[in-house]
Amino acid sequence: MIADKLNKYRIILASRSPRRQELLRQLGINFEVIVKDYNEDFPEDLHGEEIALFLAREKAKLFRSEIKDNEIVITADTIVWCKDKVLGKPAGADEARQMIRDLSDDTHEVITGVTILSKAKEKTFTVSTKVTFDKLSEEEINYYVEGFKPYDKAGAYGIQEWIGLAACSRIEGSYFNVVGLPVQRLYRELLDFVKLS
Repeated sequence: MIADKLNKYRIILASRSPRRQELLRQLGINFEVIVKDYNEDFPEDLHGEEIALFLAREKAKLFRSEIKDNEIVITADTIVWCKDKVLGKPAGADEARQMIRDLSDDTHEVITGVTILSKAKEKTFTVSTKVTFDKLSEEEINYYVEGFKPYDKAGAYGIQEWIGLAACSRIEGSYFNVVGLPVQRLYRELLDFVKLS
């Protein structure tokens, strides 16, 4: 089994996201979840994928001094880039509604930065997916925000929820990246990472 090559390592996923955990689990990879608190601030001059790269690397730095020989740490950060600005996790219902208004009747990018870290080396990459939403009415926006409370999600939405079914008319790129982890690219990068270790 190819996954056995990876399962020789102690793989640590540094994410609280149940969606990321489930996607990695479905790959057949054994892993543990260890999360360190991190303030997700970034320099104001960064744009798009630069933000996702910066945040993934910064999260990995927290593990660098304590990682052991047989360990691999995976960190990730997903942002929504819309109209030349980043949409993070909304602070509440009003901000969530405004974010979805911004996404409505437009195309945005979902960008995930991923860092793979071992004691010997580090690899960081990004995956970007373009997502197009139909125009949403205020009634539809209110229904989604009140019913699904998407406050733990970048851009205030989960593609796997009602809003994805009702409003997403086009996806260019990895669907799973929009869910929260580009597992196909991560799988290939992990195999390469282990081979070169």
